[in-house]
Amino acid sequence: QVQLVESGGGLVQPGGSLRLACVATGSIFTIYAIDWFRQAPGKQREWVAQINMSGTTSYEEFVKGRFIITADIAKNTMYLQMNSLTPEDTDIYYCVTAPTHSRWGQGTQVACSS
Repeated sequence: QVQLVESGGGLVQPGGSLRLACVATGSIFTIYAIDWFRQAPGKQREWVAQINMSGTTSYEEFVKGRFIITADIAKNTMYLQMNSLTPEDTDIYYCVTAPTHSRWGQGTQVACSS
């Protein structure tokens, strides 16, 4: 099985940046792609971005031009670079194996506030 652990969340002012990391361990050879989702208590879960192991990326419209998803295969780590953050980006961010969404990390909290 695959285990995912996120890190890099924190508190940032509007307009600031954060880089989230997702480290994969276990049966990583089974990973086809990684999705980033976000969700806060009481809010609907939102898909944010995806990268597959060939490096192809895709983004939800509300993060295009602001967020960048990358992968360092040698380190089994996927990154989500988040720029120009707004309070609306405040959420818990999760990395998830795709396309089955069978394995989730524990999440990392991102808060954007002045």
